[in-house]
Amino acid sequence: MAAHPVDAVEIIMSMSLREQLLAAGLVTKKQAEQAENQNKQQRHQHAKGRKPAPVNEAKKAAQQAQAAKAARDAELNRKRQESLEAKQKADQIRQLIEANQLPRLETDDYFNFVDRGKVRRMSVDAQRREQLIAGTLMIVRFEGRYSVVLPEIATKIGELNAKAVVSLDAKGDAPVEDDPYKDFVVPDDLRW
Repeated sequence: MAAHPVDAVEIIMSMSLREQLLAAGLVTKKQAEQAENQNKQQRHQHAKGRKPAPVNEAKKAAQQAQAAKAARDAELNRKRQESLEAKQKADQIRQLIEANQLPRLETDDYFNFVDRGKVRRMSVDAQRREQLIAGTLMIVRFEGRYSVVLPEIATKIGELNAKAVVSLDAKGDAPVEDDPYKDFVVPDDLRW
């Protein structure tokens, strides 16, 4: 006996959506079970008063957190490396100065020079004053102290830290605009 077409429609209508999709071949049995499990989990979370968290947003948040952590780690490593390099340069400068500085003189004669906008002074004798003025000796600064070294050593120190070498060149200082004394030249051998 052949089924009546109206009966076939009634049979299809009584089947669940899952059964209908399986019968039509639109989904596999495994896909249908996964979808049903997800629905159960969402209903269970909703029953507890929680909002279901979409999987994509959780993955995105985890990826963003991981990327932020990687960026922080990279920045910390960069800062650590810069600090290590600065310490190594400072150690090299200290060693160069300690090994090559000329002995300090204890005299009542001083050599005045400008460093960082302030007038500084150092004990010198006449010969050392002439050598400093001529550039055959140089002044270097390290850890708040001034030392006299040969120009070759000052060049090496300048390569490590250009600010450590004190420039005695008056032309090297930035000119002050509207300086009332710009037309008056101060001699290099002026003793104060």
